[in-house]
Amino acid sequence: MSFEWPWQYSFPPFFTLQPNVETRQKQLAAWCSLTLSYCRHHKLYTVDVMEAQESPMFNNKSIDRKLSTDAILIVFEELRKKGNLEWLDKNKTRCLVMWRRPEEWGKLIYQWVSKNGMVNTVFTLYELANGDDTENEKFHGLEEWMLIRSLQALQADGKAEIITMDDGKGVKFF
Repeated sequence: MSFEWPWQYSFPPFFTLQPNVETRQKQLAAWCSLTLSYCRHHKLYTVDVMEAQESPMFNNKSIDRKLSTDAILIVFEELRKKGNLEWLDKNKTRCLVMWRRPEEWGKLIYQWVSKNGMVNTVFTLYELANGDDTENEKFHGLEEWMLIRSLQALQADGKAEIITMDDGKGVKFF
């Protein structure tokens, strides 16, 4: 299934931040939505700002337009304010994109555990994110940092406990 671009993506002015405050807010909201949708579709969790500028996410070669690095940083700052992005370094060159928040991932994982009667069961993190049993689940292939945050959210709700095992980390669901 190919990614479906929003109509604005083919509109050249979309790639230049607009000076009017109201227009700019709508534009940033559209860029935030596009960024999260693109990352979700391609299962991207880590983004490098310089690489992003050359990727289709911010570079529409068919109309020969791309968003400037400064504008990308403004979009990423909006995503950070909404809780969908965290910087990996002080220079803001790489970031984690959370197109689903840890609490949302935790909810999906716990629904799967409950639906399959696996409460009071221990899983390794690998089994949970990459095992055969989860192959058709939305959280299959989830990167470990996000999986751990999702399980921490469940742990805070008293639905799981992250445990240390001989070969790494695991989780028990309640």
